[in-house]
Amino acid sequence: MRGVTTSTTEYAVLLYSHRPAVIEQMRSAIGDEPVEGVKIEYAVAGEYLEAVGLIDKFEIDLVILDGESQPAGGLGIARQLRDEFDEPPTLAVVVARAADRWLAAWSRADAVLMHPLNPVTTGQTVVDLLVNRAESAAPAQRAA
Repeated sequence: MRGVTTSTTEYAVLLYSHRPAVIEQMRSAIGDEPVEGVKIEYAVAGEYLEAVGLIDKFEIDLVILDGESQPAGGLGIARQLRDEFDEPPTLAVVVARAADRWLAAWSRADAVLMHPLNPVTTGQTVVDLLVNRAESAAPAQRAA
């Protein structure tokens, strides 16, 4: 169409789990371009120190943490990131049981995802988190 331009915004998402199969499930549920105009670049961490190192070194927009990961679980890491970083990235935790939602609330994560990850709801949740973060970081622009 003439006069219509589409722009794509790229976001950095860190996936954390000690299990490669869970990392692949997360990535597959989200996709590389969950909606038009939103492109995801992934970083992957299988250990706590690796995850924190990536967050320290790069600008990560969203961290998705496996609540079942061992030895450092994603719920505890989410809580620690909230406590230790002045401006932590947006955080989502993945839990296996609905009963663990209270732990997710304790972790102060921005969102809770449930195993098995549904590609429709997971992708939409991730897009919402990323777009909301970008909008809250951008200065307000108003027409005069």
